[in-house]
Amino acid sequence: MDEKKVSIDQLVLYRNLKYGGLFREMAALMGAAKTGTGAEPDPFSCAGQLVELAAEYGFEGNLWHCFLSLCLAENENAYSRACEIAGAAGGTLDQLARRDYIIWKALFDFDLRRLEPEELWRDISCYHPAGREGHVFNRRIRDRIVSLAVQLEQSEDADAFQAHVVEFYREFGVGKFGLNKAFRIVEGEPGQGIEIEPIINVEHVYFKDIVGYDLQKAKLIENTEAFVEGREANNVLLYGDAGTGKSSSVKAVLNEYYGRGVRMIEVYKHQFKSLSDVLSRIKDRNYKFIIYMDDLSFEDYELEYKYLKAILEGGLGKRPKNVLIYATSNRRHLIREKFSDKRELDDELHMNDTVQEKLSLASRFGVTIYYGSPDKREFEHIVGTLADRYGLDMPKDQLYLEANKWELGHGGLSGRTAAQFITYLRGKAPGV
Repeated sequence: MDEKKVSIDQLVLYRNLKYGGLFREMAALMGAAKTGTGAEPDPFSCAGQLVELAAEYGFEGNLWHCFLSLCLAENENAYSRACEIAGAAGGTLDQLARRDYIIWKALFDFDLRRLEPEELWRDISCYHPAGREGHVFNRRIRDRIVSLAVQLEQSEDADAFQAHVVEFYREFGVGKFGLNKAFRIVEGEPGQGIEIEPIINVEHVYFKDIVGYDLQKAKLIENTEAFVEGREANNVLLYGDAGTGKSSSVKAVLNEYYGRGVRMIEVYKHQFKSLSDVLSRIKDRNYKFIIYMDDLSFEDYELEYKYLKAILEGGLGKRPKNVLIYATSNRRHLIREKFSDKRELDDELHMNDTVQEKLSLASRFGVTIYYGSPDKREFEHIVGTLADRYGLDMPKDQLYLEANKWELGHGGLSGRTAAQFITYLRGKAPGV
């Protein structure tokens, strides 16, 4: 590769890469850059790093091409953010990106077997992993990045190269928000703020997997559809008995609507003070974010609910249009109240103000959906449906008899108890 013709130092948009050190070392081996240290690049170290990334991400085939595709998929810049979900950016950004893609295509076109030692790079360009499971992306994302690598390798020119990258951004987005469904907040050292980190292994629950509760699911779907389509939508509180499918319904929202740009961030109540920071980081992204709060409730001495109230409604800062809050709770009124509160209120001059302070949190959810425990007939219906789904061959009378015995000692009538009973039966019947 002629360094005078192609140099990664001429990149305009794609500069701050996550694996920039390895990118520069590899480009230096090809004559398209100088190393950051001025020393000669180490081909064995570069090859080792590519193999480690292949094991981490589950890549196969030409590891250099997979690595370049990963860099393109993860790099958040003015162009890639403009293309996410919506497609081609247009204007000068498209022209600047094309200049960069001429350089990227030259890197793709370089034959690794021209490097020494040839047998090492031959193996790197045709890599067969011991196992295909990565630890960073789910299989669908991993497979799409590998297929992107093949598409970019086969691109006839920079225009075709650019079209493939734009289509990837339109389909998946860019960076961690584009390549992952769900996230959690991780608090750093004091003074360092928070990080929003991906949750890799998201439970694959869909609405069809939740037996019953059709009215509840329809109400949740209606609100989510409005949100995804850019219409007005409400924050949602799903409340009711334990094990009735509240959390599963929220997970189903994520899995059903991920392909339409929905992302979910799980937040615990001790992190509510960081909600403003979270919103500031996601407000300008071209995704629909659902802040998920599971098993939400407060003791009377816990004051974190005040942060939540300000975000829901009432603070000076307006909640971004691309953000909703979905919460689950076993309580209709989220702040615990005791009979002893009545005695304390007797000493207050403005009793009603204190009562309203505690009740106003739940009222700030525009949609509330109640999930009640099933009666015996509904419980048996759930058990029977799950048994059919997993191919359990047992007479229905016997199945229901055993299920009723099971629920007496395992938490009572609920969908969770039914699912646990079916899991128990499947464990007794190998191969089911």
